[in-house]
Amino acid sequence: MSQKSHGQVRQSQVITTYGPGALIDLPKHSAIVGGLEFWPKPGDLTEILEPRLSRKIHAMTGVRAPKLYAPPPDVSDPREVAAGVTVWRFPEWFVVQEKSSGEREKGRRLVHRKALDDRGRFDGREVVATRFVRACNRGHVDDLNWYAFVHGAEGSECKRPLWLVERGTGGDLGDLVVRCECGKQRGMNEAAIMGGNPPIGVCQGRRPWLGRRADETCGVPARLLIRTASNAYFSQGVSVLSLPDKGSAVDSVVKDLWEDLQIVESVAELGLLKRKPKIAARLASFGDDEVFEAIGRLKNGKVDERPVKLVELDALLAALEGFGEDVPIDPDFHARRLPARVWRKAETPQSVEAVVQLHRMREVVALLGFTRFEAAMPDIQGEYDPEFQRASIAVEPSWFPAVENRGEGVFIQLRAGAIEAWLARPAVKARIDSLIAGYEKWKALRKNARPFPGGPYVLLHTLSHLLIQSFAMRCGYPASSVRERIYADDTGKRYGILLYTGTPDAEGTLGGLVQQARYVQDHLAQALRSGALCSHDPICSQHSPGESLEGRWLHGASCHGCALIAETSCEMRNDHLDRALVVPVLGCADAAFFPARA
Repeated sequence: MSQKSHGQVRQSQVITTYGPGALIDLPKHSAIVGGLEFWPKPGDLTEILEPRLSRKIHAMTGVRAPKLYAPPPDVSDPREVAAGVTVWRFPEWFVVQEKSSGEREKGRRLVHRKALDDRGRFDGREVVATRFVRACNRGHVDDLNWYAFVHGAEGSECKRPLWLVERGTGGDLGDLVVRCECGKQRGMNEAAIMGGNPPIGVCQGRRPWLGRRADETCGVPARLLIRTASNAYFSQGVSVLSLPDKGSAVDSVVKDLWEDLQIVESVAELGLLKRKPKIAARLASFGDDEVFEAIGRLKNGKVDERPVKLVELDALLAALEGFGEDVPIDPDFHARRLPARVWRKAETPQSVEAVVQLHRMREVVALLGFTRFEAAMPDIQGEYDPEFQRASIAVEPSWFPAVENRGEGVFIQLRAGAIEAWLARPAVKARIDSLIAGYEKWKALRKNARPFPGGPYVLLHTLSHLLIQSFAMRCGYPASSVRERIYADDTGKRYGILLYTGTPDAEGTLGGLVQQARYVQDHLAQALRSGALCSHDPICSQHSPGESLEGRWLHGASCHGCALIAETSCEMRNDHLDRALVVPVLGCADAAFFPARA
């Protein structure tokens, strides 16, 4: 496409929804977002420094010292042209808008891009991109071979005109037929058939977002994909919270100089870098061996060996007691444990251990790749399966797009002893076994399924969703803006929920969420009341995941009427939820963590 602007999206949307490889509808075109090679040069973008996330990405991708850059921003002056992200027109087959005359059925011509004139029209008529393409779960995407689909592989030499005929008004695949002028025709519902010999052929390994010469070998059966469907693009992002630096003086200096020192692999390379006056001056107080050891700690230290969430949990539980009025030393992380006398009331369950106010926080989210048809989800500690194949966002990635969100949050810790006593109850074991039975059926349909998260995670996750709905009523932010991080450390016997909000467009938020920590008892009471009865009960409460006819194998007593929330808020895409583990529900009153209230 030309270099002029054809549409705008927010920077955060580039990381989550419209990253490289995403199919996007612009005001006048259908397109696919280009890979990183077709973005502005890194020197023209804003770098985001987060060593802990860079080390995590290195371990996941093998890219040496990966850097993070924010997507190009929009310009405020309408007379300026912003350096944007390149998109390519896709697909290349179009449907002519004007109906063919003399037809009893609504037939529209199917034409290739090469048949269009300079104005993008066919015989003077407007065209729109077809909504059907073929893809595979490795992210490859391509136009359908329409001639081969209609005629079969043996008769695909016929190149006579094609029509897409609509025999109904609903737009269902069963109402659509592809017809050739030679008389051959085939229903679009056959294109959706999956198996060893799919009607739309095998995947050709096409990666149009990376350019015309970026194809790779594939050969798996192709699947029909409606390009505007919700399963056309699942971004795979990794996020961390910026934590306070608790290292020594040399570690602190090395972190400040990390942009230069991250490429050092030997003491000799360090000596070469120290020829720069700025680096030599900062490292003058330390020996080369001492500095090199600090570089090694930062690259491959013990903090890297631990999952992302466990490191964050350490920092949250180590917060000092206070109210947060003191001046924060670290502008990226300022947490204070709220004194119990402020939030604990007589009716507050003793199973709640502590409440932490996260007055200031910084979350950095980076995009590593994407999948189609099914999302790649991390485990409960935020770690991805290293064997899972993601589609690449660049031919040879050396950097990754990222955004930083600044905001606030509330962390609620539950007592480990209360959870252990709850897990020991026979009714709880039976309920968790039912959830595991559903999980096993879900797992049988997938090659790389994440492990079952465990009963404590399902408890915390469901409670989090109920609390988000309560917090949203009073904190000033909509429920879709409040996000969750669930911490279920079974080894260390530490359990908690972080509810937070953040935005990349400002230096922080307004404090409405963090102040709700003082009213945890009220929010908890509201969450338990709303979770006890769903508008879809008893159907919802008596749902058995292991015997589900509708395929909701990862849900217990949960549905859109009670525990499901916006997927932008949920870290598990609304999976692994069960109200029965939180509060007594109809048909299952003895597996709840919180007892019934009089």
